[in-house]
Amino acid sequence: MENPYPIPTVGALVRGPSGRVLLVQTGKWRGLWGVPGGKVAWGESLEEALRREFYEEVGLPLYNLRLARLMEGVFDPEFYRPMHFLFVNYYADTDREEITPNEEIRQWAWVSPQEALSYPLNRITRLLLEGYPWAG
Repeated sequence: MENPYPIPTVGALVRGPSGRVLLVQTGKWRGLWGVPGGKVAWGESLEEALRREFYEEVGLPLYNLRLARLMEGVFDPEFYRPMHFLFVNYYADTDREEITPNEEIRQWAWVSPQEALSYPLNRITRLLLEGYPWAG
């Protein structure tokens, strides 16, 4: 057993100045699309972790963070290996749409929330999008 406790993670569905949202594809979700995010470090607040992860993965600053959903992934078959995650997800805004992807990001797309639902999304991101307040 790698870790005897669930791992807290943060992620966000982010709206850019055009009103579109950012989706990314990494190898960790078996080719499915999702949102940037990652693990919370020891001593780091959830919002600090979210801002750090977003900057590391796509080079974007975040504003107007709003807690969206708390979800759990227990050995989720969509993830590339068995893990137990607590997903703390947010909605947020950014002031630009030019990203600087790190090595984890294979592809990215800025799309309308409605268009995002047509992508092959991981379960967590689909639930986040379905509750998105600007999807209508």
